[in-house]
Amino acid sequence: MSMPMPPDSMYNNSNSMDMVMHMSFFWGKDVIILFQEWPGQRLAMYILALIFVCFLAFATEILSISPPFKPGTSPLMGSLLYAGVYALRMAIAYMVMLSVMSFNLGIFVVALVGHAFGRFLVKYRSFAVASPPSPKV
Repeated sequence: MSMPMPPDSMYNNSNSMDMVMHMSFFWGKDVIILFQEWPGQRLAMYILALIFVCFLAFATEILSISPPFKPGTSPLMGSLLYAGVYALRMAIAYMVMLSVMSFNLGIFVVALVGHAFGRFLVKYRSFAVASPPSPKV
């Protein structure tokens, strides 16, 4: 027994912006990222979206640092804090992934820049803490 198919009008909303879903990388400001009709077709909103995605990618790398625990912290509280930070990091990472899945090259590039800059700061900090200061002459 075959199921009836819904009419095409359910899928083709004539009030929508008639955006095309790309299946390959493309350049341009006309893209939908994370939320329906955002950033839309406005250049200023597209630039804001680029900054937002770059910040999310940067935050993902910064949150990869394990939170420091004070001596005497209860294991339950330490584990809850660690799990909370991890859940936040994963939520942000999935938002970056969904943004990149828009196949917009601008979004892809700023996500890479955000990840790279965040990782640079994390590693720079860890190397600065690990290496002893050089003696001054």
